[in-house]
Amino acid sequence: MKKTLAVTVTALLAMLAMSSCGSDDDNTPQSGGPAKADIRVWLNGADTPQEARDWLKTTFEDQNPGSTLTIEEQQWEGLVERLTTALTSESETPDVVEVGNTQAPTFTSAGAFSDLTSALPDLGGDDLLQGFVDGATADGKTYAVPYYAGSKYVFYRKDLFAAAGLTVPTTTDEFVQTAIALKQANPSPANFSGFWLPGQDWRNGVTFVWNDGGDLAVDDNGTWQGSLSSPESIAGLKTVQQLFQQASGAPKDGNEADPQTPFCNNEIGMMSAPGWVTGLIQDPDTGCPDMMKNVGVFAMPGADGSPAPVLLGGSDIAISAKSPNQDLAQKAVALMLSDDYQSILAANGLTPAKTSLASQLGTDEFAQATIAAATNAKLTPAAPGWATVEGSRILEDLFVDIAKGGDVEKLAKAADDRMSQELG
Repeated sequence: MKKTLAVTVTALLAMLAMSSCGSDDDNTPQSGGPAKADIRVWLNGADTPQEARDWLKTTFEDQNPGSTLTIEEQQWEGLVERLTTALTSESETPDVVEVGNTQAPTFTSAGAFSDLTSALPDLGGDDLLQGFVDGATADGKTYAVPYYAGSKYVFYRKDLFAAAGLTVPTTTDEFVQTAIALKQANPSPANFSGFWLPGQDWRNGVTFVWNDGGDLAVDDNGTWQGSLSSPESIAGLKTVQQLFQQASGAPKDGNEADPQTPFCNNEIGMMSAPGWVTGLIQDPDTGCPDMMKNVGVFAMPGADGSPAPVLLGGSDIAISAKSPNQDLAQKAVALMLSDDYQSILAANGLTPAKTSLASQLGTDEFAQATIAAATNAKLTPAAPGWATVEGSRILEDLFVDIAKGGDVEKLAKAADDRMSQELG
């Protein structure tokens, strides 16, 4: 099943590339389209707050009489496959899509998105998060723009720290020992996590790989290869296994979705999550706002006491190359990058796409943790085929097997072989 999924994603991406051949201007769609249309926008998960969604729909429809804007929420799980299928069809394609910044390079190289290079100055230009722009640029053309970023930092329970006589850790070793001590100090419930780390959560696990000098994959003279079996990566993966086995009570085959649920159920002492999780905890319907008085945050500490290299997550937005509504779609993208819209995202803990708006994150401890975490954040490898690696779930499989106590060296070597095949 795992191999079938990888082959399916690869085949669909090949279909995307083939369907782009023969169009004008090196596969770049022409601007234009009808003056009035229903613009379909795909947004993923619950990250975008409802206030922003309402503002986008209302403002777009006010500015474009006769046109409508429909937001269709997608789940992150399985997004690569759904996007690849939808973007091959003119009749089924959404007009504007949100895509993970780590997934964008594959779609840009396959011709799935419209060329936004000439529009960049009007969309923010040099004010845009440059790393995200670079990741969505191929052959000198930019096919997606940043939507928001979200460096992860650690949420912790101040009351549980106090009860166990613990202080905020300042190095990686201290963090690991604190996580283990928290679990030992809280034997009930049985699934309590000193540090919440579900088995599939490679996005948090990779911090420890990077912290020891390892990497997911490297470019070896123009050929991308998996690098998890290097001595440095193995050292980081062994730290991850220690956290899985001694500090985390999360399911060994679970994912990191909806962290507010176990947090609000008093099952977590520490968890690493993006800033927008604050809004989920504060939500009176799905969260536990009364617990916020006991919540503290800090940047994940590195080996030398400086912030550890956490994954710089986030999203890009792009226009489907097959959308018949190019002009209206670009107007929607412009609104999503406007100061008004981005300010709503910042107020909800999302790092805005424009660097000039970073101050709107605030000055409290949550904002300071966001800024500190971002100082040493990293992106996934800039390999054109990285989305196929994510789509084939190589990393999820690896980390689940590590969580279950498997041999780290053998598992890492097997993952490298699979990654190298997909990236090649």
